[in-house]
Amino acid sequence: MARGHYLGLLQALLIIVPLTIAVRASNNMLMTTIPLLARYDFHFSNTLIGLLSALTALMTFLSSGLVNSRLRSCCRRAAFIASSTVYTVAYPLFWLSTPLTIWLLSAVAGFTLGLLMPNIITSASLLPDRRARERLLNIYTLSLSVSLILGPAIESLILRYYSLRESFLFFTAFPVLALAIAPFVKFPEEGGNDSLITVNDVLSNPGFLTAVLNIATYNVVFSFLMAFGGIYAKDSFKLSYSMVETLFSLFFTTSFLGRLYLSIRPAERLWPFMGTAVLLTIIGVAMIGLINNPLAYIIALLLLGIPHGTTYPLSVVAISRAFKPQHRNMANSLFFSFMMLIGIVTPTVTGYIADLIGIRSTFTVLILPVVITLIFLRRYVKAVDRPPT
Repeated sequence: MARGHYLGLLQALLIIVPLTIAVRASNNMLMTTIPLLARYDFHFSNTLIGLLSALTALMTFLSSGLVNSRLRSCCRRAAFIASSTVYTVAYPLFWLSTPLTIWLLSAVAGFTLGLLMPNIITSASLLPDRRARERLLNIYTLSLSVSLILGPAIESLILRYYSLRESFLFFTAFPVLALAIAPFVKFPEEGGNDSLITVNDVLSNPGFLTAVLNIATYNVVFSFLMAFGGIYAKDSFKLSYSMVETLFSLFFTTSFLGRLYLSIRPAERLWPFMGTAVLLTIIGVAMIGLINNPLAYIIALLLLGIPHGTTYPLSVVAISRAFKPQHRNMANSLFFSFMMLIGIVTPTVTGYIADLIGIRSTFTVLILPVVITLIFLRRYVKAVDRPPT
């Protein structure tokens, strides 16, 4: 790799890594803490908690798929900075939220995320050298894992001394950092007919289908775990808020290790990693559903962290292999929208099921959609399952 490529990689890292950590740590804090606040401060049912999580995902789906994917590069940059500003202003207001305003604040936070995350992914995929690009994408996903470890670990410490509400004030520092970095994010140049691509072109691309199906094998489980995993641990094992966040931190630690491996040794063939991730997902979910024991739950979380760490980077690599740089914004935006679509459907349906049969039994129900998705994934992965040239 030429010296210029190394310089470009370094410059991208100095922007992408801290920005990713700031956005993802704060957003994950919302995902894990809002359900706790809704249950134990506002006394929401599982169904309402599922709908609240689905609302956040719905707004992200709309902003990413319907707004961000259609904006030209210059407009998208302005929307990116504006969203960073709104996110920073809205975040501390969760401290003052009520059973009514928490719905509005969750919707606002979800909408801004749809204009933030896809552009960070696209910015991370702009390096021209394929190996450098895939290494940066893996480091980008690695920084996601770092943020997911740091976030719950920090919140666990905060919750020893402060309330759930007050923790939002401390975490506002992350959106502030994101806002400070936002103006330096690079956006792809667009021009001429070569930059034109339709939604149908993206949706029919085997690389895109591979990315969506791969992430679906895990995100169904992940969406349910984020919405109800903390409630299950607190109700079943009588754990404190602080310990619940510690468990999430352990989960994201093995996720980090999975992404660290891919950052050091980027995957040449994707299928072996994807297949292994699904197997670990099934084992972890089955352990939670069949064994009502805190130690088994911890082991299951550690196992589930590994596929969480590998499925996302493999999906973004699949997209980077299948699309030209000027087409990746739409591909990444639609990919992120599909992730959010899973986040809409899963908590809505599973929240209702959990009210009927309980949270633990609902985990076992999730095995079937994972297996079905795997069958379709095997069909499409061949299109991008080749080593970089």
